Amino acid sequence: MKGPGTIFMQDFKPPELITDEEMNALMTAIRNRYGLDFTNYEKTSLKRGVTRLMMKHNMESSLDLWSRVLKDYDFFMSSIDDLLVNLTELFRNPDVWIKLRDEVLEEFKGQALNIWHAGCSTGEEVYTMSIVLDEKGLLNRARLTATDLSSKALAKAKSGQYSLDIIKQYLNPFLKFFPHKQIEDYFQFEEKHAEIKPKYRQNVTFSRHNLVHDVAASKYDIVFCRNVMIYFDDQLKLKVLSLIHQSLKPNGYLIIGYYDIMPDSGKRLFQVVDIKTRIYRKKEQIAS
Repeated sequence: MKGPGTIFMQDFKPPELITDEEMNALMTAIRNRYGLDFTNYEKTSLKRGVTRLMMKHNMESSLDLWSRVLKDYDFFMSSIDDLLVNLTELFRNPDVWIKLRDEVLEEFKGQALNIWHAGCSTGEEVYTMSIVLDEKGLLNRARLTATDLSSKALAKAKSGQYSLDIIKQYLNPFLKFFPHKQIEDYFQFEEKHAEIKPKYRQNVTFSRHNLVHDVAASKYDIVFCRNVMIYFDDQLKLKVLSLIHQSLKPNGYLIIGYYDIMPDSGKRLFQVVDIKTRIYRKKEQIAS
């Protein structure tokens, strides 16, 4: 799914091109046709995404969208990237990474480490984790899995390339974590872009994954699921949290986004480690 995540644009004010009833019917048809379930996404935000897609392709009615989406697989797959806006950055929320470096990763010295970035978007989060692991001397023993629903975002993540304008935006959070280092230590700079250095990519595996439906590929010590659940309703949040709980090793860690709200049902599965940085730990005895 999305990540750190993949979220819907919040400040877009669309015209009324599709009714709630039409949108619900379309989402049901998409689920039946492609097996991708958007029916438990927050309705207002999903409607914004659908309307944005219709405006982009100059569609005047939901019938135009219905016909194109259900008949043209390639169009539908590319449409996911219009429905979902990928937002992430290098060292986003630096206090999270400081907490991980100074406390959480201390538990894993001398151990193999398996980490899942669910909803990795364009890859900045997983490369941040690689850099932090390297600083702790853990990178060579770590395996990182990065997944997302969007094929376009995954392709960008795999490339490890970011425009110089984007890199400039990452300097402030980077310097909060590394006040005495330079970003050039971690990226190779070209005329128009910067590319993450090979050592920070070599232990990363990227793959497409539907967080709502697909099972986890392994058992993990740490799972990142940041700003992916922000537009799920509580029913879907619990489904995703249950999947993550099952995918974590005993006492494994879950890191969610600053704007994610842990539902009461999720508190049966996870206990708070640090509420400020949204770090949780798997409960082994699930409360009834």
